[in-house]
Amino acid sequence: MTSEELRNRLFANQDFGYKKFHQALIPGVSEEKIIGVRVPCLRKLAKEFASGNREGVCLFMGNLPHDYFEENQIHFMMIQQISDFDECLAALENFLPYVDNWAVCDGKNPKVLLKNETLFLRKIREWLATAHPYQVRFGINMLMNLFLEERFDSKYLEWVAAVNGEKFAVQKNGLLPQKVRNALPAGVCPAAPEYYVKMGVAWYFATALSKQWDAAIPFLTERRLDAWTHNKTIQKARESFRITGERKEFLQTLRISPLV
Repeated sequence: MTSEELRNRLFANQDFGYKKFHQALIPGVSEEKIIGVRVPCLRKLAKEFASGNREGVCLFMGNLPHDYFEENQIHFMMIQQISDFDECLAALENFLPYVDNWAVCDGKNPKVLLKNETLFLRKIREWLATAHPYQVRFGINMLMNLFLEERFDSKYLEWVAAVNGEKFAVQKNGLLPQKVRNALPAGVCPAAPEYYVKMGVAWYFATALSKQWDAAIPFLTERRLDAWTHNKTIQKARESFRITGERKEFLQTLRISPLV
């Protein structure tokens, strides 16, 4: 299968109702960039495309940026299929700068990178420190999805707490800060970067409260997060079925009231 044939298959599976529904969930991604293909179909196409088609996959992965949201999804799905640590990490490093929305960023857990946790964690720290918002969010996701249980270390909470989402805020002139713009490849315009970085931090701490309560709760009692992220963490934690009612009541007492 060639890249052109893959695109034809995507359009052959287009669902206009799903396109309209999905578009509302991905602010900042224009309508013409979304074909409207359901995730099970994307997974099937990604598996078919990658099967015995190394040359075609290499050409597809090297042709960035992609024109369509679904092509980005398939790209990331194929990265997850890579079984070699070095190859997977190289593919990630090449692709992450082109990720411009939460839907492509989230739900991806290339577990092959756990083969070398030391190097993987070093890369996560690099992603957290970058000026690219969705590399930052991806790094947070990796710590949330892969390092909150048996691989947990309390220092990872410190890493995420140090993320400053406000550095991604749009300026009065309507532009992102120069440092952020410099981190983006030509043609890449990230959707709502400040919001999605801060929300990533909030989701991380809400999940940490459900899995590592004793280690995570001081970040709220000591107000280690900005007020918006602090309150959003509490909101998401109180929505979790993994946290007891007693703890949810305690969390409610920690909310920061807005300044009048």
